[in-house]
Amino acid sequence: MANNTADHPPGNSTAEGGHDGDFGISMTDLRSLMELRSGEAVNKIRDSYGDVQGICRRLKTSPIEGLSGNPVDLEKRHTAFGKNFIPPKKPKTFLQLVWEALQDVTLIILEIAAIISLGLSFYHPPGGDSEACGQVAGGVEDEGEAQAGWIEGAAILFSVIIVVLVTAFNDWSKEKQFRGLQSRIEQEQKFTVIRKGQVIQIPVAEIVVGDIAQIKYGDLLPADGILIQGNDLKIDESSLTGESDQVRKSMEKDPMLLSGTHVMEGSGRMVVSAVGLNSQTGIIFTLLGAGENDEEKKVKKSKKQGPPENRNKAKTQDGIALEIQPLKSEEAAESEEKEEKEEAKPVKKVNVTKKEKSVLQGKLTRLAVQIGKAGLIMSAVTVIILILYFVIDTFAVQGRSWVAECTPIYIQYFVKFFIIGVTVLVVAVPEGLPLAVTISLAYSVKKMMKDNNLVRHLDACETMGNATAICSDKTGTLTMNRMTVVQAYIGDTHYKTVPEPDVIKPETLETLVNSISINSAYTTKILPPEKEGGLPRHVGNKTECALLGLVLDLKRDYQPIREEIPEEKMYKVYTFNSSRKSMSTVLKNADGGFRMYSKGASEIVLRKCSRILDAQGQPRVFKPKDRDEMVRKVIEPMACDGLRTICVAYRDFPAEAGEPNWDNENDILNELVCIAVVGIEDPVRPEVPEAIAKCQRAGITVRMVTGDNINTARAIATKCGILLPGEDFLCLEGKEFNQQIRNDKGEVEQERLDKVWPKLRVLARSSPTDKHTLVKGIIDSTVGETRQVVAVTGDGTNDGPALKKADVGFAMGIAGTDVAKEASDIILTDDNFTSIVKAVMWGRNVYDSISKFLQFQLTVNVVAVIVAFTGACITQDSPLKAVQMLWVNLIMDTLASLALATEPPTESLLLRKPYGRDKPLISRTMMKNILGHAVYQLVIIFTLLFAGENFFDIDSGRNAPLHSPPSEHYTIVFNVFVMMQLFNEINARKIHGERNVFEGVYRNPIFCSVVLGTFALQIIIVQFGGKPFSCTALTIDQWLWCVFIGVGELLWGQLISAIPTHHLKFLKEAGHGITKEEIPEEELTEGADEIDHAEMELRRGQILWFRGLNRIQTQIKVVNAFRSSLYAGLESPESRSSIHSFMAHPEFVPLSEEEEARIPAIEETGDEIESLPGASSGGGGEPPSTFPHSCQSSI
Repeated sequence: MANNTADHPPGNSTAEGGHDGDFGISMTDLRSLMELRSGEAVNKIRDSYGDVQGICRRLKTSPIEGLSGNPVDLEKRHTAFGKNFIPPKKPKTFLQLVWEALQDVTLIILEIAAIISLGLSFYHPPGGDSEACGQVAGGVEDEGEAQAGWIEGAAILFSVIIVVLVTAFNDWSKEKQFRGLQSRIEQEQKFTVIRKGQVIQIPVAEIVVGDIAQIKYGDLLPADGILIQGNDLKIDESSLTGESDQVRKSMEKDPMLLSGTHVMEGSGRMVVSAVGLNSQTGIIFTLLGAGENDEEKKVKKSKKQGPPENRNKAKTQDGIALEIQPLKSEEAAESEEKEEKEEAKPVKKVNVTKKEKSVLQGKLTRLAVQIGKAGLIMSAVTVIILILYFVIDTFAVQGRSWVAECTPIYIQYFVKFFIIGVTVLVVAVPEGLPLAVTISLAYSVKKMMKDNNLVRHLDACETMGNATAICSDKTGTLTMNRMTVVQAYIGDTHYKTVPEPDVIKPETLETLVNSISINSAYTTKILPPEKEGGLPRHVGNKTECALLGLVLDLKRDYQPIREEIPEEKMYKVYTFNSSRKSMSTVLKNADGGFRMYSKGASEIVLRKCSRILDAQGQPRVFKPKDRDEMVRKVIEPMACDGLRTICVAYRDFPAEAGEPNWDNENDILNELVCIAVVGIEDPVRPEVPEAIAKCQRAGITVRMVTGDNINTARAIATKCGILLPGEDFLCLEGKEFNQQIRNDKGEVEQERLDKVWPKLRVLARSSPTDKHTLVKGIIDSTVGETRQVVAVTGDGTNDGPALKKADVGFAMGIAGTDVAKEASDIILTDDNFTSIVKAVMWGRNVYDSISKFLQFQLTVNVVAVIVAFTGACITQDSPLKAVQMLWVNLIMDTLASLALATEPPTESLLLRKPYGRDKPLISRTMMKNILGHAVYQLVIIFTLLFAGENFFDIDSGRNAPLHSPPSEHYTIVFNVFVMMQLFNEINARKIHGERNVFEGVYRNPIFCSVVLGTFALQIIIVQFGGKPFSCTALTIDQWLWCVFIGVGELLWGQLISAIPTHHLKFLKEAGHGITKEEIPEEELTEGADEIDHAEMELRRGQILWFRGLNRIQTQIKVVNAFRSSLYAGLESPESRSSIHSFMAHPEFVPLSEEEEARIPAIEETGDEIESLPGASSGGGGEPPSTFPHSCQSSI
């Protein structure tokens, strides 16, 4: 099919009149036209408009000149056909975020306790003084307490408010950041259109109906359009239809191009026919309610009214939605609450999936639940003991009887006991945990932006710290993606550097320069550098840029040649694709003959060559044995230097032989004359070898997965340090890899894979499916003591499945396609491998920060609970008053989480192996520290409590009479307690038993300011706190003693770290992750609940990052309508690969035994999932169809 442009006078694109009727075609006409496919569409265009040119005339645009770009005209088009912009969902308001933060369980317990306590403080029962009611040892409610009773409740509420505001603010700023980023990404998306005959790039949002857009390989179409000229165009419509087969587009058969689909090969021009909400993607978005909320309600209603079997389907469908979006999405308004409840059961079943909950959150949730239970038991026991003691003492020992008028007094006693119990509980529950996690993650994410990691899913940050394997692309990640020609074989000579132009015969040089200039996409250019002295900018395909660079190095210019032969003059173009691995352009000569220029992967093109230009510039015969010699002497040495080899050739078709049959490619691409073979280097980034060495020291295996040939891949892997001399690592090609891991039926077998992957370091000539298979195989593998945590980098559309499957998917911010970015968890804004190492450091740091915080927090908790408990039981009154406890709690929780969660990472984090999924949060060393310090603190506190008055020579505070002012004795106990916590906070900075706890303390200003700030506040509270805090001012001597006892913590810490942990066999670890075996089947549905609440807090962060995933959900739900209409146009049903569910296909699903039972729940969702990009898997037994990996890597 030749260049089918039709000559026709330019349409009138000036503005006349101002109403919609101006255009000869309305929006609804266009919309209905775009819903047709293939043959139907062609007939409709022919019957209604004559041809595509007719549509152009009605839209007042010219296929050659494009629009005039006149602002009045553009504005008119906006009003008639809409703008190319899909409005985003409204962000959550700050109040909504606050409301969400209030859902946390521990906070709810606190709120209830505070409200009860507040209510009771204002309730003064009558008859309080009647003697008959008996007197209990110890002052119950002294005057100060009576007036200051409300302070306690108020203080609890105040602490809750602070926690909630901090959390909500974090979420809000994150959402804002992410939206800012989205809009930045959207502004950067440009597309090529023709206006006034000039080819210009405009932001996608400015495209209007009637624009003539140029499309080429690798584009994501920004709007719907109708083809007006095409070269070999093939489109991947799987994002809309779920069909993996690429669809050929041509004027005669199927000219309809849809937004959101990808150009897989070829190039062409289209007239834009629908934009924004009227384009096919926009229509789906509206259906999904991303556009307007009322639409949502309609969809929801229709879902409710569906017949019973559809209801079930809807349920599981939501199961998937939930799997992508763990918390209720923004749309889940109250109207759905009921529905949520009905759906809860099936959803819970499906809910145990991969991206559901990060490892750390699982462990933390579990730990928090355990601690909470322990705290609950302790507080219950405290209350029971107090009540029993009171009852026995009053009624049995003193022998009184219960009198009616005394009831209010007794109730007040009981309430006091209840408050002491709640206080114990409040101290026991580590409500600082969610806060610490949020702060730590938010801090890391902010800092990671500076290290070129844009985190889209919060938990990816911490999962990265556990990573054990990284599967990396080569081009652009390990290498610079600045291709340059460094060697050449021209005229029987192998030049090790680019030759001077005068050593090459002028005829040969002329042919070479013409071949390169004409036979390359005209969108590929080399532009002058942006900054003085910088490198020239490469635009377009990097391999072609390298060849154009060679033309410039040969002191020639490609631009005049291109101007002399514009694209319209090209007779036929065979564009590059992964099966051809070459590109050819045919020109018609003046005498009626044809000349074809070709270029491509050298091993492919040389096989088609029968002659070669010799040193004189004359073609001489080139036999197979000459070719083998050339492969041995030229191509293999180049490949072993890590060069990619490209062969440039041409062929003449004489006029007398008549016009050849252009569709018979095998005959056309034959009998070529080889002009030259060039070696293109994509240099390894200078910082990569060191980064890879760091990964290997840190126990992370780096594997390279590339589309390049195996020699090049091996050479680059050796340069990077992925392959080390003297090691027996495997380098496989995709074909060989598949032979080793598949059985006779062509199915992947885990046992076979387990034999291959541990040694595999380089996978060359690999397809995206191979990448997905490898990632999935490593994740599902049971070899080795812990499950592998795999990170994957990808840039191409076809990397989507592997990025989604991986524990952490990294997409390239510069070279990555939109689809890759949407499937990823982290975007590398500089496409650089070293940024991944930074991500590992931050991830490990998050984990360690939380462990540090836990170590500190639990020491405080253990001591405070035991003191409150024993104190209450022995002296009827907690030595630490409720408000004091809350001060300890709030300060130690909120401030310590700030101080310990913001430690910057150090290189030393990369010297240890990854923790693995099932390593407990609290190691034995930490347990030793916690218990060791608790012992010291308890000994000191109890000594002071029971013998402090003699030591300090003051009055005892125990059993003080009613209404006595706060005693010095109890103030000293409180003060010493806080001082010990302060100095223990410094100890908590190290969790692996290091000696020097001050190391790098000045690098963390937040820590220093928190410690000093706490100290200052403590002085204020003790000296001026008075009644509310039950404190009395202390003398300077007493203060020095308190500080001295506090400093003792540091010395004691040295002592503890001197005891080797391995002697303390009795220490248990705590905070394991949940292993699958531990979940009984029924727990999955009901028991999940207790965890879910505590998780709500932890999960909230992710929601804000989910807008990207919404797009994928988009594709999920509305697919069937599309597919039905598409099938009509396909030649035969057999040509489709079977697309059974992405999840339930044997090739894609990680199944453990318990999940086998649940498969039906997932099965029903088959239809919805298959539309994920790349979610096709081969029907029958053949391996899934492959996509070109990206232009460069498949040459």
